[in-house]
Amino acid sequence: MTRLDELTIRSLGVIDDARVPIGRGFTAITGETGAGKTMVVQALALLRGERADAGVIRAGSERAAVQGVWIVDDAEAAEVVEDAGGTIDDGELILGRALSRTPDGAARSRAQAGGAAVPAGLLRELADRLVAVHGQADQQRLRSPEAQADALDRAAGAELAAALVDYRREHEAWRAADEAARALRDAHDARAAEALEIRERLEALEAADPQPGEQDALAALAHRLEHAEGLRLQLAEAHAALSNDDDAPDAVTLAGHARRLVERASGDDAALAGALDLLVQADALLQEASSSLVQALDDLERPERSLDEVQERRAALAALERRLARPLDEALETAPQEALRLVELEGDDAELERLAADADARHAAALALADRLSALRTAAAARLEEAVGAELRALAMPSARLVVEVAQADALGPAGRDRVTMLLAPHPGADPRPIQKGASGGELSRIMLAIEVALADDSVPTMVFDEVDAGVGGAAAIEIGRRLARLAERCQVIVVTHLAQVAAFAAHHVRVEKGTDGRITASQVGTVEGDARLAELARMLSGTASETAIAHARELLVDAHDTDAPAADIRPGVG
Repeated sequence: MTRLDELTIRSLGVIDDARVPIGRGFTAITGETGAGKTMVVQALALLRGERADAGVIRAGSERAAVQGVWIVDDAEAAEVVEDAGGTIDDGELILGRALSRTPDGAARSRAQAGGAAVPAGLLRELADRLVAVHGQADQQRLRSPEAQADALDRAAGAELAAALVDYRREHEAWRAADEAARALRDAHDARAAEALEIRERLEALEAADPQPGEQDALAALAHRLEHAEGLRLQLAEAHAALSNDDDAPDAVTLAGHARRLVERASGDDAALAGALDLLVQADALLQEASSSLVQALDDLERPERSLDEVQERRAALAALERRLARPLDEALETAPQEALRLVELEGDDAELERLAADADARHAAALALADRLSALRTAAAARLEEAVGAELRALAMPSARLVVEVAQADALGPAGRDRVTMLLAPHPGADPRPIQKGASGGELSRIMLAIEVALADDSVPTMVFDEVDAGVGGAAAIEIGRRLARLAERCQVIVVTHLAQVAAFAAHHVRVEKGTDGRITASQVGTVEGDARLAELARMLSGTASETAIAHARELLVDAHDTDAPAADIRPGVG
């Protein structure tokens, strides 16, 4: 099975350089307060990819390093490492993390997996498959409704996990549809005002019906009408010069006469053909110009629009241009786009109705899925109560009863609408009280351990408990040790403890011992066996290795490893 084989720690906290052997089954880590036991947990936290803090680097050192060696038979974990460029040799996976101080006192971190540099996030991904750490912070976190809900969801198992994925997808779709409807509703007044403004502009354009370039044409026509008399005299004189009704010679007559003369002469001289062509063209052009002047004179005499009408139209278009605050030609060019925008804005009511209907449908679907989550959680709550109750009885809380309440709120949240509350009735007749109010530190430790044992499965092969026995002593401590030993039959268990009653049940005992040369304090880590282990257990019991304490320690070891001692089985979970 996959398991942690050893840890190497350098310059972490009070530990200068240590190799921590981790055996199969149950390993206990002990030592005096301040000796550095929790640095083992800190090392594992770093190997789990958790946040690095320069404060854990040993005083006088600029860098710290931790390394863990895992024996791995997890194909998916191996694939993650290999995809990152790392290797697993003969089933052995090495994870590493190095910390160094930056000039501003922060921590710079480097991670390795299978010999390849990897981001810390990959360590977190692997950690989910390799090791779970439960510390005093987790005990305190259990007081929070969020942690209690998490524990219940773990108890509900894969069916709830799948339903939760479906719910979250539908919940997100509902939130998006509801937000779109709300945004459109909030913007309705502004959009209505915009629609009114566009509609008035388009109606004004439609009513005036200006044509592209009309203003320039009107300006030219107005100028012509204003100077009509002078133009008429000039045009009449020009026409007389071209085609005169009197006997005086005019251009058209002279050009025609010249054309006829050259036409007769060209029969005797072929070189005149070019000149004849030009005269023919000139004759035609002069006659056309004369006709044009006649038409122009006629227009001046009988104009289609009077000067007053032209000026009135020009004034109307100028007023429209001022109203639109843009050139008319530009307004005409953008009118099609504004018409489309108006259609969009005037479709708000229909769009709002569509979005509201979509949001309602999404909400109904999310609500149905939330009800499914509630049903699964309610069923899991009963199973969790029963499983934890059995564990609490084995942990010297024979009359305690855990109650898991699942109440529904009105509003939908990211995980449904359930409010999960764990309550403890410590003895018969006592009203259940929320564990954050009614459980002592020792009771909370045992509740957390009971939950973890009840929910234990094979997905995480190594479980680490950091002072899970805080606030516990006597018979309760012995039962905690016994439960941890039973749990270790199914997975690797590492426990940092200050209780001999717990450490006695371990198959392997590691001691962290603090020493000093008067200048520098450093801790040493090593396995204790035989008399050394008895001495350590005696120290934990009474502070000294007296004969009485040694005898008590020996009795603890014998009782802990008496295979005939009664102990309830650990169930494989309640999901």
